[in-house]
Amino acid sequence: MDVNHGHVFLSTFVTLWVILDPPGLLPVFLGLTKNLPAKLRHQAALRAGLVATAVIAAFAIFGQFILLYLKISVEALQISGGLLLLLVALELLMGKYDQVEPSASPNVNIAIVPLGTPLLAGPGAIVAMMMAVQDTSGVGYVTVGAALLAAMVSVYLFLRFASSISRILGEAGTTLLTRIAGLLLSAIAVQMMADGVLGLIG
Repeated sequence: MDVNHGHVFLSTFVTLWVILDPPGLLPVFLGLTKNLPAKLRHQAALRAGLVATAVIAAFAIFGQFILLYLKISVEALQISGGLLLLLVALELLMGKYDQVEPSASPNVNIAIVPLGTPLLAGPGAIVAMMMAVQDTSGVGYVTVGAALLAAMVSVYLFLRFASSISRILGEAGTTLLTRIAGLLLSAIAVQMMADGVLGLIG
């Protein structure tokens, strides 16, 4: 992997990781799976990761065709995507998911909704992945795909060991990491919008 591919992998992975916010998902996941036994909780973590990966990958592959069909410019996508990411960042900063009611029924497949989508495969992650694919070509597609897989594996590990990690971090540690993720994501969103505006002006 050369320097360019390494940069693409790292930037895509960090962007997705910050958007997905595994530490911030811990209280959400534990709240939604409170009524599930450990085995089913682990299965929910795996299925949520698989569903999210499939949804995000589908948009990454077919997103370009959608843009062409709707005649949407890359700059417009950057600006709108930046706005969406900024909204996600504000939700993280304001602690929208800090308090989540447990799932009412253990029979509800929460791995698909709301974990797989829209919590994981939400507009922020979808737009970020589409932008990553838009900015690369050739072998770069494999690099972006590898970054997506790496990010989703990290999310799965966080959810798989959610109870243990939550005990180690504590409520204060989890909240701190979530706020830091929100701050980083807001900076990424602003940069994305700035690039879009400069592209339209230029």
